[in-house]
Amino acid sequence: MTTADRAKHDRSRRPALLGYALVAVSVWLGWEALKAPVVERAHPAMALRLAPGSPEALRRAAEGELLAEEWEDAAFLADRSLASAPFNARALRVRGLSAARTGNVDQADQLLTLAGNWSLRDDPAHAWLVEHRLRQGSYSSAFGHADTLARRRRDLHEQVFNLFMTAAIEDPRAVPSLVRLIAANPPWRASFLQALQRREDGDALLLNLAVALGPTSAPLTDPELSRIYQGWVRERRYAAIAGLRRALGRPALGTEVQNGDFSQAVEEQLPPLGWSFGAAAGLSVQIMEDDLRPSNRALRIDYDGYRTTVAASQLLLLAPGRHDFSVRYRLENLSPASFEWILTCVEGGAPLMRLRLPDDQATGDWKIMRATVDVSESCTAQTLTLAPRAADRRSPFAVWFDDVEVRPAGSASHQG
Repeated sequence: MTTADRAKHDRSRRPALLGYALVAVSVWLGWEALKAPVVERAHPAMALRLAPGSPEALRRAAEGELLAEEWEDAAFLADRSLASAPFNARALRVRGLSAARTGNVDQADQLLTLAGNWSLRDDPAHAWLVEHRLRQGSYSSAFGHADTLARRRRDLHEQVFNLFMTAAIEDPRAVPSLVRLIAANPPWRASFLQALQRREDGDALLLNLAVALGPTSAPLTDPELSRIYQGWVRERRYAAIAGLRRALGRPALGTEVQNGDFSQAVEEQLPPLGWSFGAAAGLSVQIMEDDLRPSNRALRIDYDGYRTTVAASQLLLLAPGRHDFSVRYRLENLSPASFEWILTCVEGGAPLMRLRLPDDQATGDWKIMRATVDVSESCTAQTLTLAPRAADRRSPFAVWFDDVEVRPAGSASHQG
């Protein structure tokens, strides 16, 4: 074959060779695209046979050896994976855990810290670091890694919260680290506070956290504090409520009856320490401006004289001893119906006071009525109730109340 014929023959083969090359490249690219999920999902040994140089296959094989407690083989395979992909956080974690299992704890600490910094999603690395830092007494670091787990894994909340609580209850040195963590407003903050509230031995820690959070940029919010108080009311843990209220001064400690002058709207109170108003057909209870003293807000009740729904109530935490009760009232009209203030002990429900509006009254002027109350040592909380006294027929009745007070006997009144 002449040179010219050979050149012509080569030119005729190029399209075919190019086609073969494109087919080969496409097959190779297709295999590479398919190999990743195969390597990821196949058994580690099969994945390693399919792709012996793949960093991912080597990493999975290393994890398999780690689970089989073959620490040296796991370290060897992890090193090979890292040689090809130095920033493979999971391979680095396997290498670190292998070092820990073979007694090289310092090296493990360095490797797993780096793995944790590279990937906030590497749960085993952060879990090891939590345990190791706790053993070192480094609560700030341990809690930081636990926070990483709690932010990602709601299913780990119970374990992480128990770690926080147990560490802080058993060692006061852990409390400042926990305060800093909660003050950062992590997404699990509300769930943690609720879990702590349910823990039988958690009252002291909850009190410490509430007080310590006060000067921070994220003190307990009113809804958070209200949930704590309401939970303790359900559990009848009135001493805990009183202790937390004294420590925080929320609501204010100046008066036993909250919003007794009705200067606040109901929505501005801190339940359950505030007024709860009844609502029913024939009973209207609202805070509004006094038409005799427009600058003053008071409680006005319109009553059909027939319903028996409680008009207003409030939980009190009176200390044992003698107390003076007083309230101002004003009648808009006369009616055979009436109202009665009742103070009841939550233990047993025995009335400590019943004070009914006098029968022989005139309308128009503000008046005051008083009573003396004795609270025993066994009475840890009380309910103050304003209850209607129905007539034998519908008898519309409008009445105002203001400046409701309960104070230690002999102390000065806050009424103006």
